[in-house]
Amino acid sequence: MNALRVIVLPQLLAISRLEPSMPIPDWAVGDAFLSISRTRDELSVVCEDKFVPDGSPSSRGWRALKIEGPFDLDLVGVLVSVAVPLAQSGIGILPIGTYDTDYVLVRNRHISEAMKALRFAGIELVEPAI
Repeated sequence: MNALRVIVLPQLLAISRLEPSMPIPDWAVGDAFLSISRTRDELSVVCEDKFVPDGSPSSRGWRALKIEGPFDLDLVGVLVSVAVPLAQSGIGILPIGTYDTDYVLVRNRHISEAMKALRFAGIELVEPAI
């Protein structure tokens, strides 16, 4: 595997938990980042914080780190290469996989420490132009 490159997305995200039988809410939108997962136990929506209505059962203030892909679905160790340095720095994550790549969500309050840990691990970071 070549050296990893991680893109730090600028948007603040929220992770919302809804009842499993609920329809996907109208506010679950956005083209910057949107992930919807349904299981027997829950409906989870991850989207830009600004779209989530007040009072929704949500955890706010997350940022996404996009591991630049695409990667073959059989490739081993991509997520671990990012997760281990973050874990060693005491930074909790929420990983989300797509067909092409993986995203690692970290609390915005830990983004500076996360970036430092990844740089120390030899991962190239692309910071957002804000």
